Amino acid sequence: MSAKDDDRDVLLPRETSVLYGHAEAERTLLEAYQSTRMAHAWLIGGPQGIGKATLAYRLARFVLAHPDPKSPEVQAATSLAVDPENLVARRVAAQAQGDLLVLERVINEKTDKLFTVIRVEDVRRSVSFFGSTAGEGGWRIAIVDAIDDMQREGANALLKVLEEPPARTLLLLLSHAPGRELPTIRSRCRRLLLRPLDEADVTRALATATGREAAEPEVIAAATASDGSVGRALRVLDGPALALRQRVLDLFKQLPNPDPRAVHALGDAISGSEPQTLATFMDMVNAWLSGRLDASAQSDAHMTKAAETWEKVNRAARDVEAYNLERKPLVFSVFGLLAETARS
Repeated sequence: MSAKDDDRDVLLPRETSVLYGHAEAERTLLEAYQSTRMAHAWLIGGPQGIGKATLAYRLARFVLAHPDPKSPEVQAATSLAVDPENLVARRVAAQAQGDLLVLERVINEKTDKLFTVIRVEDVRRSVSFFGSTAGEGGWRIAIVDAIDDMQREGANALLKVLEEPPARTLLLLLSHAPGRELPTIRSRCRRLLLRPLDEADVTRALATATGREAAEPEVIAAATASDGSVGRALRVLDGPALALRQRVLDLFKQLPNPDPRAVHALGDAISGSEPQTLATFMDMVNAWLSGRLDASAQSDAHMTKAAETWEKVNRAARDVEAYNLERKPLVFSVFGLLAETARS
């Protein structure tokens, strides 16, 4: 495949034919399908950029290319791999597969920027999509990337599908922090948690996604700084994000009492930088909060606090992006909220 993202020369998850580091999760999905008792809804969770979307598209391609789980091809399969030249794979990459619906943030034609959330009207499309007649093979599959970008009204609309799923339907919900989703959604899904990749897998995935050599110093440096996330590695590749990352990590170590002067300096740095720098900062903040959610699994109070902080900081970041607000106050606000969470 040669289709690329408009902003950078990388393969998108729908175009990626290889998966690194999640063999066990892939095996879980394959065995569930082979058993003919496939759960109709899966909540695939884990930190941002580790391959959740790549895995979801991989499963969708496999099911659409092999609609009969009892077929010899499926029963003999050892992975979810589908030949990139397969007609289904080509249609998925070209966003031309009629039985696959992808719910994600879309471009606002008035501002030429992404909407800050997945719109409710787009979520409601899933109701009519699953209620329509499926094409070849009879499967209808929806990928929600990510459910974290969905407001409560949208989540409630999604519940209509989860409560009464039609036959031969598959709903794949991706979440960067599955612990903060509505209990009514979590209880209706089979959960599959992905862990951050090891550095070697990030290096290989980064090289595959960008077409660069795995031995290049920039690729190795980005993989080392990735904390197991290919998405984060892509952000730091060939950019000033490596230096920014270290400054943010230093402040994380100081929580709950970060040095105000260092926070001030970080705010200045982010204020005068490219838009992608803010995305890198928020990616690291969300990774920190995701760790708190995992660590707080045994404490409802701590999990609730981390989930509330997640919601507040991401809502504030979306407002900064949508209304072109000053970034420095956001940095101070974020670290104030992180400090409260750390104290809890």
